[in-house]
Amino acid sequence: MINQRVSKYDSFNRFKSAFVATVLLAMLSLSVMVRAELPDFRSLVKESAPAVVNISTVKKIKKPGAFGFKTPKGEDIPEIFKPFFPSPGQGPTPRERVKPESLGSGFIISEDGYILTNYHVIKDAEKILVRLNDRRELEAQVVGSDKRSDIALLKINASDLPKVTLGRSADLQPGQWVLAIGSPFGFDHSVTAGIVSATGRALRSETYVPFIQTDVAINPGNSGGPLFNLDGEVVGINSQIYTRSGGFMGLSFAIPIDIAMNVVDQLREHGFVSRGWLGVIIQEVSKDLAESFGLKKAEGALVVKVLPESPAEKGGLQEGDIILKFEGSPINLSADLPHKVGVVAPGNKAQLQIVRSGESMSLSLVIGTLPSEKALTSKEPASTGSAQANNPLNVLLEDLSSEQKEALQLSSGVLIKQIKDGVGARAGLIPGDVITMLNGTKIQSISHLLEVIDTAPKNKSLPMRIVRRASPLFVPIKFDE
Repeated sequence: MINQRVSKYDSFNRFKSAFVATVLLAMLSLSVMVRAELPDFRSLVKESAPAVVNISTVKKIKKPGAFGFKTPKGEDIPEIFKPFFPSPGQGPTPRERVKPESLGSGFIISEDGYILTNYHVIKDAEKILVRLNDRRELEAQVVGSDKRSDIALLKINASDLPKVTLGRSADLQPGQWVLAIGSPFGFDHSVTAGIVSATGRALRSETYVPFIQTDVAINPGNSGGPLFNLDGEVVGINSQIYTRSGGFMGLSFAIPIDIAMNVVDQLREHGFVSRGWLGVIIQEVSKDLAESFGLKKAEGALVVKVLPESPAEKGGLQEGDIILKFEGSPINLSADLPHKVGVVAPGNKAQLQIVRSGESMSLSLVIGTLPSEKALTSKEPASTGSAQANNPLNVLLEDLSSEQKEALQLSSGVLIKQIKDGVGARAGLIPGDVITMLNGTKIQSISHLLEVIDTAPKNKSLPMRIVRRASPLFVPIKFDE
């Protein structure tokens, strides 16, 4: 009896030991598998870090006040006090203090000393210093810069330098591992890693760059530094962060290296960058606007203004057209269009798929060159005399005078003087708006507007084009039965 109990006990222990061993083996195998799937960045950092540099600049900070030979009221310092102030040419005055700042990072793209960084890192710099991995500090010259893409190309007098390997940002996909090396807050060669959150991200402040969004920790000082893929290739230039605190919040943006190198090639060859240009002002297509234009869903770029003598005007684009595709590439958001147009060489033809008055059609036009400066007028319309109040919009209207048309660069339209509760107020119209188009028809006068309203479909969203503070936009409006 006792022997039987001992036998059962031994069997149980053997089973328990086997079970525990199996569980431990499974956990060990799982641990090995997880470790095998996580990337090891050590060799990547060892090979690539020597080509990453710290960039600092020297600027002159001018501060107005009494020490700048002016009194607090802006008057000249009395003669009796001038001997106490430095004379011009005797070194920096308290009003012009030389201030060195460590602003960002960069990376070497050629053995003979070409360095890529952000434009905002070296903006307004009188002197640029580059600190290499071997602790040498060399002064850099600006080969060229491009504010629109936030790219600057520098050159230092050195040879046989370590350089990065360039990759293709077009191959990036959300979920891929990426790594950044830079100098956040002056801490050289800091390494952070994460994944690609999105590609082709449009930011309101940057029209011509389809950014790479990542969750890599980026902070002040990382700007201009490289973003690597797991093959050790540079796929982007760390440029911006979204933050409410001034520090990293999980949203970082990098300039795709394909875009950056196109800029670099133009800077090295010409010293400036040429971009494609359509010559239109566009607007996002909301759900209500999509309904008013007869679209099944909100997509595309709505043309609210065609600039005179522009490629768009010459190619037949009209206000109220919705661009759905550019060179076969879908335009999901209006912000997708500018950077797609910008990469097309001026003088080349481009194919557009548009919707006009509910009908789909194709246009072929020649892309122009983006002007270096835009002369935009923001004159407010002057007041005229006649006005009418009885209309379905329940607003006080006024025909534009010749002076108002000239100031706003309009050939026709109707000015809203006052607004009351009703259809116009519900559509978001405000005093000062100029109605230029309704449901695809250009408005010539108040009487013409009333005719168009009278024949327009009721209880259905219709597109109305207005000019507000010299800027055109479309609003959806619905008239009651």
